[in-house]
Amino acid sequence: MDPDVNRILPERPSWLTYFMDITGLVSRRSTCMRRAVGAVIVKDKRILSTGYNGAPSGITHCRETGCLRERLKVPSGERHELCRGIHAEQNAIIQAAYHGVSIRDATLFCTHMPCSICAKMIINAGITRIYYLSGYADDMSMAMFAEGGVTISKVQDAPGE
Repeated sequence: MDPDVNRILPERPSWLTYFMDITGLVSRRSTCMRRAVGAVIVKDKRILSTGYNGAPSGITHCRETGCLRERLKVPSGERHELCRGIHAEQNAIIQAAYHGVSIRDATLFCTHMPCSICAKMIINAGITRIYYLSGYADDMSMAMFAEGGVTISKVQDAPGE
């Protein structure tokens, strides 16, 4: 191999960095006006499904209708039903189901700590590990993950892979 190749090519990212970087890119598709969230479901170092937060397919996006939660001054982490959008984690799980892809024993990479509603879906979907970048105002999800046996790692605390 050419010894100059190391000067030309950037350092190869770890698997953790690779999937977290992709998760950030996925979040850029978000149509939510409050927070852009991305999720990637991975098994055996292969991407099974992705999702971002926003209105369901065929439904007008909040960027066009305005944010109901903003109008009602609903705090983050509360009253999830008062939103046109679906969470990134939910979209990733739904996309896997829609295409007939098993996500049992998979890992979820997401830009934000999942809420308690997503936690229930993640546990029942059989996802066993989560890596996330930012926190979220929903303490119940952490307790549910612990009880459900899902390993959670905030990325700066996560071991390299």
